[in-house]
Amino acid sequence: METTFLKYLSVALASTLKFFGGPITGVVLQLSWIETAICSALGMMFTVLVLTYVGSGIQGLFKKYRKSAPKKFSRTTRMAVNIWQRFGIIGIAFLTPPLFTPLFGPILAVAFRVPRGSIFLWMSVSAMVWGLAISYLAHKATFIQDWIK
Repeated sequence: METTFLKYLSVALASTLKFFGGPITGVVLQLSWIETAICSALGMMFTVLVLTYVGSGIQGLFKKYRKSAPKKFSRTTRMAVNIWQRFGIIGIAFLTPPLFTPLFGPILAVAFRVPRGSIFLWMSVSAMVWGLAISYLAHKATFIQDWIK
């Protein structure tokens, strides 16, 4: 019982920083792809929850301690604004696991002043969809398993 909980916790923690870490950890720990998907989604949503509530504070700290003004138009900001203008929070949420990472996606949504309810709704849908897809691929594709081992 305790070892199973630790496996779940390991997968969730691996997904808090980089979403693809969860499915890889699930394969290594020999969890089923459904267990891996759920734990990966929970790990991402933990990061989303924390950063949504402290995102404004993090932005304030960056502004306070930044020595020079940030570049207004970097490659990343242009891409984020372009996605925001075309697709809104749905686009940001669905590109968070593969592109923005669970750390940058919620901060980006907070920066665009998206209501918290919308952030949680769309990020959780995105986390489950990506979690199911990536976990299934990681568990069923033999070349991925060979690469991990």
